Amino acid sequence: MITLREFKEENTAQLTHILNEPEVVKYLSSKIPKPDTLQDAQWWISTGSKFGIVKAIECNGSLIGCIGADRGEFEYQRSAEIGYWIAKDYWRQGVATQAISELIPLIFTTTDIVRLFASVFSENTASMRVLDKCGLKLEAIHKKAIYKDGKFYDNHIFSILKT
Repeated sequence: MITLREFKEENTAQLTHILNEPEVVKYLSSKIPKPDTLQDAQWWISTGSKFGIVKAIECNGSLIGCIGADRGEFEYQRSAEIGYWIAKDYWRQGVATQAISELIPLIFTTTDIVRLFASVFSENTASMRVLDKCGLKLEAIHKKAIYKDGKFYDNHIFSILKT
C-alpha cells in the first residue's frame, strides 16, 4: 500500500499543499511555517529532511505523508522521537499504522537506538490509538506541557524499547 522513501524535488507542490491543511498541522510542532510556502518545502526537501531518519510516505506514486525519528543528543543519544503526518485524504486507512510498523524495525536494526517515543497532544486520540496498535505504550502524561495557538494540551508520551 505505501512506500517509505527519500523526499524528491517533485514533491514540493504536494508537500506545500498538505502542510497548508489546517487539520494536518493542528497537532504538529509550530516549527512548521504557517503558511508553508514552496520555498519552505524546497528547504525541507534539500536540507531539513536530511536530519535524523526522515522518510516520505508514498502511495501509488504520490507523496501522502512524512515519518521520521529525531535522535536525542548527549546522554539521550540512544533514544529518538518519532513524528509523522498524513494527508487528510488518507486518514483512517491504516497509512500511519503501516508507516510506523515499518519505521520501528528499520531503526532498531540499522541504528544503535534502543528507545523510540512519541509525544502526542491530549486531543489527538487517533494518533494515540495508532501508536498503541503499533506496540508503543503510554509511559507518562505531562500536564499542560504543550502550548500552541493560545491553548494548553497535556503531552502523552508513548514509547517502545528494542528487545
